[in-house]
Formats: sequence, C-alpha cells, structure tokens
Amino acid sequence: MNKPTFPPTQEESPRVVDDRDKEHAARRRPRRHWLWIAACVVLAVVVLYFLLRGHASKPVTPPAASRGPTIPVTAATAHTGDIGVYYTGLGAVTPIYTVTVKSRVDGQLMKIYYKEGQAVREGAPLIEIDPRPYEVQLTQAQGQLIKDQANLQNARVDLARYQELIKRNAVAEQQLATQQATVTQDEGIVKTDQGLIDSAKLNLVYCHITAPISGRVGLRLVDPGNFVSAASNTGLMVIAQIEPISVIFTISEDQLPAVVQRFRAGEKLQVVAYNRDLKKKLSQGTLLTLDNQIDPTTGTLKLRAIFNNKDDALFPNQFVNARLLVEEKHNVTLVPTAAIQRNSQKTFVYLVKQDQTVTVRNITLGTTEGDEAEVVSGLSPGDVVVTTGVDKLQEGSKVNAQVTDGSPPRPSS
Repeated sequence: MNKPTFPPTQEESPRVVDDRDKEHAARRRPRRHWLWIAACVVLAVVVLYFLLRGHASKPVTPPAASRGPTIPVTAATAHTGDIGVYYTGLGAVTPIYTVTVKSRVDGQLMKIYYKEGQAVREGAPLIEIDPRPYEVQLTQAQGQLIKDQANLQNARVDLARYQELIKRNAVAEQQLATQQATVTQDEGIVKTDQGLIDSAKLNLVYCHITAPISGRVGLRLVDPGNFVSAASNTGLMVIAQIEPISVIFTISEDQLPAVVQRFRAGEKLQVVAYNRDLKKKLSQGTLLTLDNQIDPTTGTLKLRAIFNNKDDALFPNQFVNARLLVEEKHNVTLVPTAAIQRNSQKTFVYLVKQDQTVTVRNITLGTTEGDEAEVVSGLSPGDVVVTTGVDKLQEGSKVNAQVTDGSPPRPSS
C-alpha cells in the first residue's frame, strides 16, 4: 500500500533548496573557467600585436660607415695627359676670291659652256657672245689702215723729194715744212687705225668669256638668247674659290694678347671648324691673318683662317664655330667632366676609397676641353672618381664602382 506524499515541512525546505543551488553552481563553474581563459588569450594576442607593430616602426640606424645598401655607380680613373686651350668664336665661311662675271661688250648671248655648280679652272671657256658685229668693225678698221698707210707712204715720198729740192733752192722752205707736217699727221692716222684694229680684236676676245679664277660656278643668271650689255649691273654668273677657302671669325679683345704674341712669333696656330652645335668637326686649318682694328661696338677682333677644303666640307657663307688652339698643356691630371660636381661654394668630386666607400674631395679646375677637364689640385693620377650615379651618394656611401676606362683603380685612402 502506497504511502501518501506530503509537502516538505518548513524544516526540510531550506536544505533541499541549498543542495539544488550547489548542484547548479557546480555545473556552471567549468563554463565560466573557459570564458576567462579565452578572454586572456585574446588580450594576450592584442598586446603582442601592438608590441610587434611598435617595434617594427622604430628606425634602425646603421653604422656610419655602411649606411644603406651598396650603390652601383660608374667610375673613371684620373690620368695624366695633354689638353688644349682653345678660343671659340662664331664665324662664317668666306671664299678667298669671289668674282661676279659681267659682259664687257654689248651683244646677244649665244652659247654657254658650263654647267651650274661646276668646278672650273682659270681660263676655261664659259660664255660666247655674238662676235659678228666686232668682226665687221675689225674688217673696217683694217681697210682704213691700208688706205691711211698708202697716204702716209705717198706723203713720205713727197717729203723726200722736197728735201732734195730744198738743197737746190727749188722749193720754198714753207712747202717743205708743210710736207713734214703732212707726214706726221698721216703717221698719227695710221696709228689711230691700228688702235681701232686692236680695239676690235679685243672686243672679239671679250665675246668669248673665260673663267677669271679657279672655283665653282653658281646658278646661271642670264639665259642664252638674251641681249647683254657692258653697262648692266647684273652679272652673268658668280664664281667662288672653294679650294682653299677661309673662315672669318671673331675673338674677344681680352683674348687678343695671347694670340698676337704667338702669331708674331711665327707660330702656325691651328683652327678647327665645327658645326653650329659644336658636335661635328668639319675641317682643320691654320690662322692666316688678323684684322687691323677692334670693333668698338662688340669688343671683338676679326681673324681669318685658311682651310684646304679638299672634301668640300665648308661651303661659302656657312655659319661655323671656329676653335683657335692657343696653347697645349702637357702631362696634366685629367678627369671626365661628368665626374665634376658644383654647388654655390665649391667644386668637388666623389672619390672612391679603398673600402669601397666615397668621400667628397674638393678640387681646383684648370682647362676644360670636350669631355675632359684639367684638375690643378685635389686629385692625383690613379684616383678613382664617380662619373654616374652621384645623385644617390653622400659622404660615406657604400658603392660598387665599375671603372669604365679599363685602367686598374688605385685605392685612395
């Protein structure tokens, strides 16, 4: 028989409830423990992240002798050589002789024996003008000469007869004097006739125009068939001497004393002609002469240099840069101009030291010519200087220098 169930009494209720709470607390304790562990792990990860980030952001200062990576550069070795001192002036190619050929007689232009731009020799036939009018004049002058010579001969015969008669007092002295005057007059007429003949012959020569100088003929100015006149200001052609040819250029009056000193000493000063941008050498010649006065408006003096121009590199009226060699320095220290650096206070180069680092070396420059410059002080032959890559360098930079001139570098201390 089942026992009846009764609700707990007041004495039993607190104990039962406490046991249940302990049971529930015991179930929740492991879950709360894992939550604390997870929070600690997350906190540790966050702290570690910020620590690593702060450590990475701090700059690392390398030692002074090896800052940054090794920089590849191109270098060259200072060497001993020769360099020239040049004075450069703007000039123009000027033929030594230029002739505008004109007609010396009037007549029709019949033939042309040259081609435009042709090189001709002195005396070569160029143009023929109609000679027929002057041939007629020559014939007339010759006929008149024959007539006047006959009159002269007759007058001389009469004079000889009068001279015999005067000895016998057969004629008056006045008649003898008159006959003497007639003979003299006829002699003058004959000489005049001879002059007319010579003039006609000369005109015939002028009808056949020849080259007065050797040179190159320009473009034709008058075509065949035209009538030309000796009084015309228009020429028939222009001939310019090409070989040799000259260049007239200017130098500053401040540069004049050095040039005059060497020129008067009999030295043959070399002159080199370059194109407008000074990149292409056209020809090489020698100084011929100097002008006799300085231009007061520009303070310059004109000089003339002569070139053989066998290759026709120079053309009349061509603008060139003339470089006059005044002095040649021997056994000086030379470096490429690309190695030279400048600022507002000094001129310097980057010198490659023995430990493959660079140092700034102040230098004093002398003459600069083309791609090379003379170093008066600051460098010695064999020193290695940086030519390219200098924009990345500073004092103490580590470099990997490639010497381009092929000579072994001498390490500098």
